[in-house]
Amino acid sequence: MSPKRVIKIGGSLLFEGEDINTKKINEFCSIIRKRDDILAVICGGGAIARKYIQALRDFGVNEAKCDVMGIYISRLNAKLIIEGLKDDAYPLVPESIEDLSRNLLFNKIFVLGGLQPGQSTTSVAFEVSEFLNANELLILTDVEGIFDKDPKNNSDAKKFDELSIEKLQNLIVDSSSKTQAAAGEYRIFDAVSLQILKRSKIKVRIFSGTNLNLLKKVLDEKISNVGTIINSK
Repeated sequence: MSPKRVIKIGGSLLFEGEDINTKKINEFCSIIRKRDDILAVICGGGAIARKYIQALRDFGVNEAKCDVMGIYISRLNAKLIIEGLKDDAYPLVPESIEDLSRNLLFNKIFVLGGLQPGQSTTSVAFEVSEFLNANELLILTDVEGIFDKDPKNNSDAKKFDELSIEKLQNLIVDSSSKTQAAAGEYRIFDAVSLQILKRSKIKVRIFSGTNLNLLKKVLDEKISNVGTIINSK
């Protein structure tokens, strides 16, 4: 079976500090441009979205409205990718699955941000992957995969090379907190994504996008021992 892939790229990978990393965006777009196996790209909001969300919270705005702000920022990030892909991308950011379905005949790479409040862009990536009948989802983050604890705050964190759905579910439950579903909260994986994975059985690989040579090697199937693979069988 020839690969049909969706890529989720964390918003943090599109910025260097508070500046848009146009060099990184161009590099990413040059890797996926002209590839028949890439169906869609989903963009996260990243640190910039969290800054806007925190500003709204300072105004006393509720979490649903903060979610909407995060969606706006993720769609702006998606527009950056669209412009980088030029004619290889569908020129508009789909705002719903229905919007996506109406434009499938264009045979372009779709680039999306968030879709609705309460849904992470990781969940969007799973939903789009399932809808487009993708057989692989690549999740690019600023860490090397899924760890038993936050590797940014714990030097003894251990990376999983492979996880079953059962182990992943236990990990999500163990790491859950009352702030986990807050607008803009960073999570590599969440419970909604897990439920879509259970029913769709999409192959998932989570790995670092800080060095995009890894992405190229994964796409060209020249490397296999990178990141964390979710075994959905």
